[in-house]
Amino acid sequence: MPSAGTDIAPTLARGDDAAPHVLLDRLEVLLWFGGLMLRSGNTAFRTREWMEVLGRKLGFDQLSVGITLDSIVVTGRRGTLTTTLVREIGPPGVDAARIGALENLAVKAEPGLAPKAIATSLAEIESRPPLYGIWRIGAAVGPACGGFAFLNGCGLPEIIAATLGGGIGQSARLLLARRRLNQHFIAAVCAVIATAGYLLVAAVIARLGFGTANHPGGLISSILFLAPGFPLVAAQLDLVQYQTAAALTRLVYGVMLFLAATFGLSIVIGITGTSIAQLPGIELAYPLKLLLRAVASFVGGCAFAMAFNCPSRSVWSVGIMAALANVMRLGLHDAGMMLAPATFFGALAVGLMASLVHRRLNVPRITLTVPGIIIMVPGVFAFEMIVFFNRGQMLEALQASASCAFVLGAMAMGLAAARLAGAKPRASL
Repeated sequence: MPSAGTDIAPTLARGDDAAPHVLLDRLEVLLWFGGLMLRSGNTAFRTREWMEVLGRKLGFDQLSVGITLDSIVVTGRRGTLTTTLVREIGPPGVDAARIGALENLAVKAEPGLAPKAIATSLAEIESRPPLYGIWRIGAAVGPACGGFAFLNGCGLPEIIAATLGGGIGQSARLLLARRRLNQHFIAAVCAVIATAGYLLVAAVIARLGFGTANHPGGLISSILFLAPGFPLVAAQLDLVQYQTAAALTRLVYGVMLFLAATFGLSIVIGITGTSIAQLPGIELAYPLKLLLRAVASFVGGCAFAMAFNCPSRSVWSVGIMAALANVMRLGLHDAGMMLAPATFFGALAVGLMASLVHRRLNVPRITLTVPGIIIMVPGVFAFEMIVFFNRGQMLEALQASASCAFVLGAMAMGLAAARLAGAKPRASL
């Protein structure tokens, strides 16, 4: 059902441009614009806001927009004419560069611009290839998984095995995605590839006499690139903005991806008999630990910014924000603060830093904030939760699920608080 209408002051003189076929053309272009935004991973409430900006310039007096994960419904009114159109969005994804290009299009469009000109720009934006190649992203995500392994308390053998397993798994994921296979099938297959690669590398390391990679945090870290952080965070941001339908469908999508990846992990665990019981982490001098945490967080932030197709000018900024915020978060946790409130302050720091720099970089804030906090996603808790439930270990599963839910909620609340702190009047859009 379309949501309540948002009044938009008319900007064009009415005349022949208010004819039904012209109104239909304008609404089709607006639907195309909104569909591209949603398919690129943008939140529903920001998509709605930018559709209103473009709709104002197209001359609509009123718009009503209804959004779910896979469809969008728009009713547009101009004068006495009203038209409603529905558009299927297609498989969701994440493309930060496309979100930025669409926002720039909405900002730069002049009132009265012909729908055909906007359609030409949309076609050009949609046809742009990714900024980074498959092997380049795989080479970046591999060390990010190794960084996750360090942050999860693993030693050098586990870090090496997670790096190679994660890099191979991410490369396989992109190759399979090019064939337009089902995303849940891809997640399950790549979880098998990444964890099998991890165990194979770990066995080679042990055979060469360089140590045993037996920390379960390393095994789970090798598939953390499959954690659907972007859709989960976007869903929670939509929930606090009352975009319930879009938020719930996106949340279910994210949970299904988690389940698919865990299914692949469970296959490997079942065949090999690998344990995922938590073990104590390695002991290091605290100053060295802080430095290595910063390096791991920086590498992870840059890698996921590339995986989300962020422009190169923002990749380094994301890495710096991730390093500063995650070191602060883990430092607060070391000082005795519970992990969820520490994560809230870490996400708040990322959101505030993004508010300061996103205009200078000329990129949307979400393309900085979400990659910047992905390193905080409680992927280990999430995968442990599902594996423990599958094994019937209810107490351990409930503990992991509570930790996962609180940390994810804290991430969204931190970003939402930062957005409210830096919010500008709606008329400035």
